[in-house]
Amino acid sequence: MGKSIVISIDVMGGANAPFSVISGLELFCKNNNSVSFLLYGRETEIKHLVEKTKYLKNCCKIIECETIISDDEQPVKAVKTGINSSMRKAVEAVKTGAANACVSSGNTGALMVMSKMVLGMLAGIKRPAIVSIFPNRSHGTVILDLGANAECDPQHLMQFAIMGVCFAKVVLKKEDPSVGILNVGIEEYKGRELDKKLSHMLAESNLNYHGFIEGHDLSEGTVDVAVTDGFTGNIALKVAEGVAKTCMHYMKIGFKSSLISKFGALLAARGLKKSFEIIDPRHYNGAMFVGVDGIVVKSHGSSDEIAFANALNVAEKLVKDKINKNINSMIEQHTTSTTSSIVSKIKHSLGLE
Repeated sequence: MGKSIVISIDVMGGANAPFSVISGLELFCKNNNSVSFLLYGRETEIKHLVEKTKYLKNCCKIIECETIISDDEQPVKAVKTGINSSMRKAVEAVKTGAANACVSSGNTGALMVMSKMVLGMLAGIKRPAIVSIFPNRSHGTVILDLGANAECDPQHLMQFAIMGVCFAKVVLKKEDPSVGILNVGIEEYKGRELDKKLSHMLAESNLNYHGFIEGHDLSEGTVDVAVTDGFTGNIALKVAEGVAKTCMHYMKIGFKSSLISKFGALLAARGLKKSFEIIDPRHYNGAMFVGVDGIVVKSHGSSDEIAFANALNVAEKLVKDKINKNINSMIEQHTTSTTSSIVSKIKHSLGLE
């Protein structure tokens, strides 16, 4: 293969696998010749599809894995029975250094547990989080956690904020990303004790803290990074995806409702295509398991080729920009800053400064 970046793929993961995965890889390879792939799954099924491709067949290697992790399998059971699964082998390729990143559309819980167990955690990080981009008027807001942790404490969320800032710097190219806490109101007295404690911690940090934000701020792009627990974040994401699909559905119906509407749609086709892409969840597919010691990108379980290709774009970008190295650096800076602050307060209380 001989390419500068290697990405391992769980070809059998997802509702539309392996067809959508191979189609997405082909779409990606059509516009990118600097990445090669390790394809893990049932060789006979994969080989049949790869042979029909024009670009992918020249930059991939197929590795036989008979076991497949189903979408409804419990994560703990998946870890026990999936030692030789396509998902597990794809993650292990990152651990051994055979691949720079892993992408899967498979079972989210199983992929998270396997990633954490096989790769371990970055130094100083207590929990991993799922992070992605929420599309809006300001070209996107990084949001986390999107489902890895239903319950968190303030320290967990503080680390999520730091990792979210790193992600925003890499993916959104923001020099000093602003951070907000997703809450039921912007007033300081509103929200859970968890959110109030986190707000106090962020206010005393060296991050660009905006304050509390509400749900509509996500679509308006009020901040670059939105922090919340996985329970709230996952609901927000699924609601947004549903609304986007509903809007696109009724817009298409409207343009087909009459001959005049069809003619108008034809004239506006180029502009409409760009508008649809802005709200199309497929163009924002690809969520990183931030915090684990390796790059693992989760593609949506129902991804088509466009969505999967975008997840590959995310993985490549994260590798090129050395996301985990940047996270390690920021965590060290925060730890040093926090320690210095505590020491300073103790000295002040004792009258030593």
